[in-house]
Amino acid sequence: MYKKFVIISLVLVYLVIVAGAVVRMTGSGMGCPDWPKCFGYLIPPTEESELLFKPEHDYFEGQVIIHETSLQVSKADFTSADTFNAANWEPYTKHDYATFNPWHTWIEYINRLAGALAGIAVLIMAVLSLRYWKKSKRIVLLSFLAVFMMGFQGWLGATVVYSVLAPVRITLHMIVALLIVLLLIYLRYLVRERKTDFKFDANFKWGMITALVLSLIQIVLGTQVRQHVDEQIDIVGYSARSIWLQHPELTFYIHRSFSVLVFVLNLYLFYTNRNKKLGHGLMNWIVALIGLEIITGILMYYFEFPILSQPAHLVIASVMFGLQSYVLLTSFKEKPTVRLADNA
Repeated sequence: MYKKFVIISLVLVYLVIVAGAVVRMTGSGMGCPDWPKCFGYLIPPTEESELLFKPEHDYFEGQVIIHETSLQVSKADFTSADTFNAANWEPYTKHDYATFNPWHTWIEYINRLAGALAGIAVLIMAVLSLRYWKKSKRIVLLSFLAVFMMGFQGWLGATVVYSVLAPVRITLHMIVALLIVLLLIYLRYLVRERKTDFKFDANFKWGMITALVLSLIQIVLGTQVRQHVDEQIDIVGYSARSIWLQHPELTFYIHRSFSVLVFVLNLYLFYTNRNKKLGHGLMNWIVALIGLEIITGILMYYFEFPILSQPAHLVIASVMFGLQSYVLLTSFKEKPTVRLADNA
């Protein structure tokens, strides 16, 4: 059961990455301006009229309304009078963003639901790991580390909202997500069925280490390019896609050139694996994903950001990072370990 929940947790974390990519593509990051609720609700509103002041209406403590271009939070449960009474309300102080867009709100809300679901799965995984305590304390400790990292990721998500989508915090949010992916893949590796069909090759191992580091750097560079695109969207709007990258920053050129290095190195590892028959079949997928990553990059730059090209670019990179992580783990020389229960 533990093995299944490691996989379920990994799939759900990737689902969160997909949802986050859609949030950023649609500019929905501030769809819920407060955290962890959304406009003070567990289930957010669907119309702006639900957020406007209503006379003779029952309000609950913590409920949020938009009043004169600002967010106001109810101090306690009360029934409103005919006119707005500031004594019953206090301004929301985390930021001054007070715009309601139902599409943005529900896209961000679904992203948060996916994050909560992933957090629950990781918590269940950690509880199930306790059965390994006598055989491998490392599995238990790392499982609970994953719980801590999911909590930290949730807190980071809150700071992203409070900062009104500060680019540095968005980048850090993405890096932590990838570290969680790496940790879950390592846990799955620890409880895998023991196999000996991977041949050890020191050059391949060090090549994979380098490839994984380069991929992480490339993803970080990509988030910086995305930051520039976001800034251009704020200036020229979503309809002017043709000029989002008309005058890119140096980071874009580094990111684009760096992709050649990433491709060449992974192609070398692909041929090394095939020629030496090392047994790492996932290298086929890694090279294919790099090819798709390059194609989506070309589509965005030369064909004015076709729909879904941005989230696809990020998701492909994240999946590739996960596959590289697993291949790296299997490239190390196998050491004798205590056999874990097959039905765990």
